[in-house]
Amino acid sequence: MPSRPEVVVEAGNELGEGVIWSPAHEEAQWTDILGRRFWAYSPSDGVSRSVALPDRMTCFAPLGGTRLLASFAGGLEIFDLQSGARRPIAAVEADLPSTRLNDGKLDRQGRLVFGTMDEDQPARPIGQVYSYEGGAAPRPLIPGVRIANSIAFSPDGRRMYFTDTPTKIIRAYDYDLAAGELSGERTFAALEGPGAPDGSTVDSDGCLWNAAFGGGRVVRYTPDGRVDRVVQLPCSRVTCCAFGGAGLDLLFITTARTGLDTAALAREPLAGALFAVDAGVRGLADTPFPAARLPVLD
Repeated sequence: MPSRPEVVVEAGNELGEGVIWSPAHEEAQWTDILGRRFWAYSPSDGVSRSVALPDRMTCFAPLGGTRLLASFAGGLEIFDLQSGARRPIAAVEADLPSTRLNDGKLDRQGRLVFGTMDEDQPARPIGQVYSYEGGAAPRPLIPGVRIANSIAFSPDGRRMYFTDTPTKIIRAYDYDLAAGELSGERTFAALEGPGAPDGSTVDSDGCLWNAAFGGGRVVRYTPDGRVDRVVQLPCSRVTCCAFGGAGLDLLFITTARTGLDTAALAREPLAGALFAVDAGVRGLADTPFPAARLPVLD
C-alpha cells in the first residue's frame, strides 16, 4: 500500500499542473499555469528551482537540453527555458478567444495529445482534444469538450483515457497506436465522492492514477475501472500526478491554491505544494516527442 504523501516543495502554486519526470535532468518538472512559472525538483539532493514564463504554460514535453515543446494558452511553441526564446509552431482555436489549451500527455509513440477548455463559461462544450506529431497542424480527436483532462495511455499504448471534467466520468477509448486514431468510446470510471477528475498517469500494472480536483485525493483504478487504492492529501485541489525518481517508484502530485479564500487557505496551508509518495508500484517512462518532426524554424 502507498505510504503517506510528503511535501517536497512548498511551492505555493496557484495552479500546479502537468507534472512529468525528466530522466535527462533527473527531476520532476511541472508548471504553475496561473503563476506563469516552470518548476523542477531533484529528489537526489532535495533542490527545487523555478523559472518565470512569458505566458500560461499548461503542459509540455522535453526536446533536449533546455528546450520544450510547450503548450501555452493559445497554442504550441518551442520554448527555451534558458534563453526565453519562443518559436510559435501551431495556433490552436484562434477563432475561439475564450478557450485555452489545458491537459496533455505523450502517447507511446511520442505524439502530444492535448485538449482545450472554455475559460469564460466552463459549461460550454466548445473545446476539443487534439493530436500533434510535428509538421502538420494539430489534428482534432474529440469534439464538444468543456474541460479536457485525464489524458493518459495504457502500457501498450492501445487504450487512451480522457475526462471532460464536469461530467465526473473518466472515459476509455481504443487507440490505434500507428495512426493515432480513437474508437470504442466507453465509460471507464465515474468519480464518487467530492471533487472531479483532473490529471492522470498510468503505472506499469496498467492501473490509472487520477487526481480528484476538489476531492483532496489521488485514486488508483484497476484496468477494469475498480477503485484499488486512495491516497489522501492535506489539501483539496489536487491537480495532476506522475511517476518519477530513479526507479520510477515515486508518485509526484501537484496541487493548487486558486479559488481558495482566506479561511480555506488557513485550513489548507500546503495548498499549491508538490507532494511525493512511495506508491508501491513503478511507473512508465515517457516516449520522447520526435523533435526531428518539428518544422525547421531557423
